[in-house]
This record gives sequence, structure tokens and C-alpha cells, in this order.
Amino acid sequence: MAEPKKLFIKTYGCQMNVYDSSRMAEAMGADGYVLTEDQAEADMVLLNTCHIREKAAEKLYSDLGRLKPFKAEKPDLKIAVAGCVAQAEGEEIVNRMPLVDMVVGPQSYHKLPAMARGEGPRVLTEFPEEDKFDHLPKARATRRAPTAFLTVQEGCDKFCAFCVVPYTRSAEVSRPVERILSEARDLVERGVREITLLGQNVNGWHGAGADGREWHFGRLIRAVAEIDGLDRIRYTTSHPNDMTDDLIEAHGNEPKLMPYLHLPVQSGSDRVLKAMNRKHTAAEYLHLIDRIRAARPDIMLTSDFIAGFPGETDQDHRDTLKLIEDVGYGTAFSFKYSPRPGTPAAGREEVPSDVADARLQEMQALLSRQQKAAQESMIGRRLGVLFEKPGRQTGQMIGKSDYLHSVFVDAPDAQVGELVEVEITHSAPNSLAGRLL
Repeated sequence: MAEPKKLFIKTYGCQMNVYDSSRMAEAMGADGYVLTEDQAEADMVLLNTCHIREKAAEKLYSDLGRLKPFKAEKPDLKIAVAGCVAQAEGEEIVNRMPLVDMVVGPQSYHKLPAMARGEGPRVLTEFPEEDKFDHLPKARATRRAPTAFLTVQEGCDKFCAFCVVPYTRSAEVSRPVERILSEARDLVERGVREITLLGQNVNGWHGAGADGREWHFGRLIRAVAEIDGLDRIRYTTSHPNDMTDDLIEAHGNEPKLMPYLHLPVQSGSDRVLKAMNRKHTAAEYLHLIDRIRAARPDIMLTSDFIAGFPGETDQDHRDTLKLIEDVGYGTAFSFKYSPRPGTPAAGREEVPSDVADARLQEMQALLSRQQKAAQESMIGRRLGVLFEKPGRQTGQMIGKSDYLHSVFVDAPDAQVGELVEVEITHSAPNSLAGRLL
């Protein structure tokens, strides 16, 4: 038998890209490829890109430059660029880097095997009418890690002034209920005990149910929770305007839905929120937080913040710090504003870099204090921990708590995939330690 071809994948950015990479690996697997972690032995290198962070395209071109010696030594090596930078740059990628054989956008990656066989165009970045999920091969019945991502929704219709997602991932599309449940059941049959439902605006999901009627996200969570063998459900990323009553109720009533919610707000200033086109005020966000905590008092909240958005004043910055203090986050992601080409904010006058840097540092210092306090509040508590992998120390296991903290536990007889009760004994900067009960 011919030796299988080897595929190396580098995944940039978000959880959605992690999921997409796994589906592309499955698609290429049906065409005779097996994954390798050694780029040097690969017959095909796939770079699955993200366009959210600063200088995303430059990072891609830098990585492609490092591939030139590999291509020179192995002329038959196929190099593919996928994801959001592929969607945004398109033909420019092959114009700048002729070593690239294929460029495919995130809505067309089901066509990657044909492109690799030379049966498709070199660049494919349109938004096709067909659903790519209809054309992807069924996953092979291999054992899975105990946690998995499952995409239920793609694209975004919010058009925040700083964000490229509507331009690189298309308008919002929700997958039908039965397809989601079928994929979730398959994951559980292969050993998955925790599923994170994914979408660029995941709580905006509204898919067709088996009865032909439109479901909303809270109902979908309850349906996924009915799958035997599934112990935990999470979801990301959400928009405050799509936190519906039924979803808030699910946080209070569905025990499999973990007490953790990532709910980006971006700013605490109404003036900046309006300039961002967020379509909510700081007061509305805080009222929403009160409702969520009333449903699930122990919920841990996380968020995203942008420092130095164009036009932001010192008062706007103070308003953001005040909102952070009022909410009390378990952790948060914070970034200095950087323009994304083609977005409405890209042409606006920017806050001086040193001012934005100082604001970001002040914001991150506050968020770090909150994270430290949140982690220390776990000491003495009994939490569920799902073991994901062995630790560096002999007999040590690492898993995630109900609140998504990494927890280190001495458990020499434990196995990956076990969900155990742990008493938290210690807090480190980015993790917890616990004692097996």
C-alpha cells in the first residue's frame, strides 16, 4: 500500500479556527492525508489564519517566508492558506508569495481536497450558497479528547466599527438543530464529555428545529444537554444584545451549562460604545449582568476590552474602569486598538500610542487584581474538574474546573476524561491546585 501523505496544520487565533482546522484535517484525511506535528516531513502545509489581531497579514507573510527553504528542498510540497486572512487578502497572497498553491476562505474549505488534487481554482474566497457542512466527510470513528468545539453559527450581522468578521466570515448563518445534535452525539460516542458551542455571535443562533419551527439558543442548549454521556456545555462568543430570556433561564436551570460566561462589552463609555456601533449602553449591560447573576449567582464573567479606541477621552477611559469595578470579572482580554483594514473605524483619528498604552496598562492592572481575587476565592471550595492531560510531575493530572480554570491535581490513578471532585488548595497566577476528594 502507498504510504499516506502527511499534513501539517498551523492554526492561528480563535476557537472557531481550531474547530475549522479539525474539519479540514478530516476532509483531507478522506483524501489520504494523515496529520503530522513535524513540518519538515509534511507533503502539505496548511496555515489557517485569523484576522482579528494586529498585523495578521504581516504575520502570515512572515511565516510563508520561512517556508521558502522547505519548498525549495521539496518542490512537490503543497502550501495552502485558509481562514480569515485568506478571505481578506485573496489573490494578493499568491501575488506576493507565488510559493502558495491554494488560498481558501473559511466558507469554502470543504473544497480544499479538490483544490489539493488540482481540480479547483487556486484562490477560492467567495461566499458559496451551499452549506459547507453538507459536503464535509463524516468524522472517522476515532477516540477524541474529553473536550471538543462544535460550530453552531458563523458570521455576524452586528458590524461593530472595529471588527472584520462580517467581511471575512459573511452574514450570520445558523446550522439546523438536527445537524448540531448529530455531530454532538458523535463526539460523545467518541469520548467527549464537554462540548463548547461556537459562533462569531453564538447566542444569536436561531436554527430550524425538527418540527420546522425556529429555535433559539437557550432551547438548543437544553436539547444538547439531553445527550446521555455529555456532562458539560459551554459557549462562546456572545453579544450582550442577544442574551435572551430563555438563555438567561438556561444558566439558572440547566446544570450541564457551566457557570462561566464570556460576554464582551469593549468599553464602559456610552459615547465610545455608540462610536463602536455596539447598540447598547453601559447601563443596559450592567442591568443584563444583574439579571444573569440573579439566575446564576455563582457565575464567573469574562469580557473583552479595547483601550484607546479612536476618539476615546480620559473620561471615557475612567468610565470603562468604573464598569470593570462594578462588574468584577474573573478574567478578561484587553487590547490596544489597532485598525483593521476595511472597517469603519480604520480611517478615524487614533489616540496617541503612548496614551493608549498607558490606558491599557491601567486597565490590565485592574483586571489582573480582579482575576487574582476570583482565583483566591476558589480556595477551600469543592469544584468539578475534568482531567484533560497528564501534568509535568509524576502522578499529576491537569483539568478544567467548572469555571474554566486550569487545575493541577496529584492523582496517580486517574485517567484522562475523568470528571472528579477536587478541593482547591492553592492559587497560582494563571491556575489552581487542588486535592482529589
